[in-house]
Amino acid sequence: MIIRLSKAAMVLAMAFFATLVAFGNITDYATNFAFVHHVFLMDTTFPGNGIMYRSIQQEWIHHAGYIGIIALEGSTAILCWIGGIKLLKARNARPAAFRASKAWAIGGLTLGFLTWQVAFMSVGGEWFGMWMSKQWNGVPDAFRFFITLLIVLIYLTMDNDALPESQDSVAR
Repeated sequence: MIIRLSKAAMVLAMAFFATLVAFGNITDYATNFAFVHHVFLMDTTFPGNGIMYRSIQQEWIHHAGYIGIIALEGSTAILCWIGGIKLLKARNARPAAFRASKAWAIGGLTLGFLTWQVAFMSVGGEWFGMWMSKQWNGVPDAFRFFITLLIVLIYLTMDNDALPESQDSVAR
């Protein structure tokens, strides 16, 4: 039972995290938009670097990208909240039913991983050269976020949450 509760708690912790990130991006739009704006402009990357042709100057694209990121973070939060609640509700269920209850959480954790790994690490970090910026480098934070999501995802999907025989027979 403790492993099932642990898995639910970790998914809910990720839901809380993604909620705070999305909430911060919405309520402090201008401050956080500056980050996205400078990443797209590539104006703080190494001078004379050979990838400046990737820079995007159109501010509407910066807003669209930022709104897309917020939508992904919000969706991650929603999926993880639903997933965590479903895990809690299924905590006494048979092993197959508990495994089935993991679907929403797996979706949320996977979306969160993809958001921070693809949007920040791959697109921001590599395509737009965010790693070159001393001021607007979100690569270390993105790495910390997606690794945490990935570890919770791995733990959640491990087949180590069957109830002891006596509890399993009661759940039937």
